[in-house]
Amino acid sequence: MDDELIPLAEQVGAALKAHGMMLATAESCTGGWVGEVVTSVAGSSHWYDRGFITYANEAKQEMLGVAAQTLAEFGAVSEQTVREMAAGALKHSRAHITLAISGIAGPGGATPGKPVGTVCMAWATRSGAGQSQTIYFKGDRATVRRQAVAAALQGVLRMLEGKSVIT
Repeated sequence: MDDELIPLAEQVGAALKAHGMMLATAESCTGGWVGEVVTSVAGSSHWYDRGFITYANEAKQEMLGVAAQTLAEFGAVSEQTVREMAAGALKHSRAHITLAISGIAGPGGATPGKPVGTVCMAWATRSGAGQSQTIYFKGDRATVRRQAVAAALQGVLRMLEGKSVIT
């Protein structure tokens, strides 16, 4: 387990509890890693509703309502797609805030303009607030994924603080 990520998940949990909110996650390249980290925190059932692991494009469409046109035009690794993933997670959960992640963790999968390490993230709330960003991480597959989990959780904290997720 990722002991360095647990304190961050605990912070997220405390902030969600303080706001009386629940979190849902929509993950692609991280394969449920965010869900694993947050559910490692005792009592997380008070602030974590559910997670969607939508690795295939069809899963993104079927489980989260991502439009086929969005995937065709922008690709799975795009801010447009993760915004739709975050919105779909809100629609299909009881959560008040969601995070979505899609990326190219490597070692293959790079495309022109989207090198290995490209990760798109989005956050959405029931109040209508939403943000997205693309980050370019360095490292091997596990390192890229670990950094994506940390950045996504830090984004939740920043959203709860009313700040921009972009640092």
